[in-house]
Amino acid sequence: MAKADLNQLLEAVVREQASDLHIAIGKRPTLRVSGALVELQQYDVITPDTAGEICRSLIPKDRIPGFATKKEIDFSYQYANKARFRVSVFVVGGNYGAALRLIPVTIRTVEELNLPPTLKGFTNRKQGFFLVVGPTGHGKSTTLAALIDLINHERSEHIVTIEDPIEYLFTQDRSIVTQREVGLDTDDFHAGLRAMFRQDVNVAMLGEMRDAETIATAVTAAETGHLVFSTLHTNDASQTVDRILNSFEANEQPQIRAQLANSLLGIFSQRLIPKVSGGLVPAYELLIASPAVRNLIREGKIHEIPMVIDTSAQEGMVSLNRSLVELVKKGDISLESAITYSLSPEELQLLLR
Repeated sequence: MAKADLNQLLEAVVREQASDLHIAIGKRPTLRVSGALVELQQYDVITPDTAGEICRSLIPKDRIPGFATKKEIDFSYQYANKARFRVSVFVVGGNYGAALRLIPVTIRTVEELNLPPTLKGFTNRKQGFFLVVGPTGHGKSTTLAALIDLINHERSEHIVTIEDPIEYLFTQDRSIVTQREVGLDTDDFHAGLRAMFRQDVNVAMLGEMRDAETIATAVTAAETGHLVFSTLHTNDASQTVDRILNSFEANEQPQIRAQLANSLLGIFSQRLIPKVSGGLVPAYELLIASPAVRNLIREGKIHEIPMVIDTSAQEGMVSLNRSLVELVKKGDISLESAITYSLSPEELQLLLR
């Protein structure tokens, strides 16, 4: 496939407002539009040779040796001045495959993303730990970018992002924004985060927390005067706290539990739900680290966190089911979609009565 053909595929992603492009042998080039996979019928079925040509044209030349060894690679790809893509190229059955995630050039605001205004309050804090969680492909990076860019426009801070790869590109405004890519600018998330302590940083954004060492350093940074944002692939707030604590050995958990209780600001869990009118809309759960929540974390009573969220709407907390109910009542999503995405469908149906 010629470079011009690849550009046409990327143009189709932008034109169709797709979130992803898939290159898979035996299928035509396929877009993900509003959560559904759609084959591009005007293209031939992808052969091993075609997949190889596409993938080799995408991989940066200096990253080819690493790909040859590891058989998979993640990187960002700039298409003209229209869009960036987070690209994953991998080997499957001895052949090439790829998935390209669209990263819009423009960073949208909290309002444009239909996120709760309460999130803005977390960007005004001087220190602490805030997490955006949820399944892969449900907008975590986009939400984080909106929050970081809000700080960039409203406060004079030094912001450091550590990403794998760099996704949204920030245009510096009132803040200095230093974006570092794992594998190019730093060895790994932990090394980049540890170096931050010597770089006069106010705000840090970690694209992902992959191990206990990185989590421990992030929590320590939040305790020692930094505002830290990051993500985890978890379903809700209580599962997120459990995942963090269970990343550590039993003898280490009391210390990390105390540190997390002191430093946590909140956890925002989101899902992108297909709208009745087309497109996607976020449903979410918001945990705010109130004194009650901090006590539950200290005491290891993580299973009680959902009940606190359910009974603390006056403090700004929102349960996923209540968010889904509101979307159903507004006519934004169908009842069937709400049930599909709910973590407790029985409770959801009770709330809708």
